[in-house]
Amino acid sequence: MAKARLVSCPRCGAQVAWSADNPYRPFCSERCKLIDLGDWAMEKYRVPVEEDKDAPDAKGRTKNQGSGIDLA
Repeated sequence: MAKARLVSCPRCGAQVAWSADNPYRPFCSERCKLIDLGDWAMEKYRVPVEEDKDAPDAKGRTKNQGSGIDLA
């Protein structure tokens, strides 16, 4: 039988076996799992997004388009 791989708990850093016997993997405990879930729910984790300059705004204009008024 293969030895279970050890990984660090993403919440507290404790070493935990990555195996089917651990219902909380990759976390070490239900507590760490629920704390992490709460952080996601409170939006503490965010995926960075670059603003698309060619995407239309609420009025259908792109960020590169002006108001259509010629100031010259």
